Amino acid sequence: MTKRAAVVWLVAIEVLTGAPVHADGPRQWVNLSNGDSFAAWQKERNGWKIVGEASLDAKNPKQLHGHAGAGVLLCEGKADNLVSKDEFKDCALRCEFMIPKGSNSGVKLNGMYEIQIRDTAGATKLSGDDCGGVYPRAVLKPGYTYLDRGIAPLVNAAKPAGEWQTLELEFTSPRFDAAGKKVANARFENVRLNGRLIHQKVDLKYPTGVVWNTKQETPRGPLLLQGDHGPVAFRNVRVAAR
Repeated sequence: MTKRAAVVWLVAIEVLTGAPVHADGPRQWVNLSNGDSFAAWQKERNGWKIVGEASLDAKNPKQLHGHAGAGVLLCEGKADNLVSKDEFKDCALRCEFMIPKGSNSGVKLNGMYEIQIRDTAGATKLSGDDCGGVYPRAVLKPGYTYLDRGIAPLVNAAKPAGEWQTLELEFTSPRFDAAGKKVANARFENVRLNGRLIHQKVDLKYPTGVVWNTKQETPRGPLLLQGDHGPVAFRNVRVAAR
């Protein structure tokens, strides 16, 4: 098989199966939101429940309503952050999320590098605090204050509140030498929101939010789904080693 034919074959597999592939074959995806169990997540999960579907609350568009079933992780208000039991190094992530009007969440790789999730569909002057942005660094005292603007998405690909949205990304963990000194930054190789490229080869000199000044960077870490800022739902949360 020629190189060109191999590429066509790999693309055909992805189109037919929906499973991303690379030169070594199909990736081995781990589904962290499968069924009616929190087995993939650490025990601190107050405020979360498992439902079959989510939608905007008909009486209050700032809330989400859960429908009976399984497969959707739902946070109806302020809750614990959901942290995976497994830790990952270089990985790919695919997930779907839904937020109501005005809500705010995030997805953190290694538990400390955040892609922002926020109700900012239609915004034109973008920063890292908009949906899809690499969240800014901040300090807690004397009041929560941004130290920079983060890294804005290349385009605003966010959908309106109440719609399912798709986040896909490739992440490389930081590298350390034998003495524990960091020799290479973490990096978002690419990030896509709803199928549109919003980041490419973004070096992360520091963790995001307040973590940059409160925790040490590590060569691997958990996936974190933010629940302490407002209602959010996630489904089809899948991670694969790169």
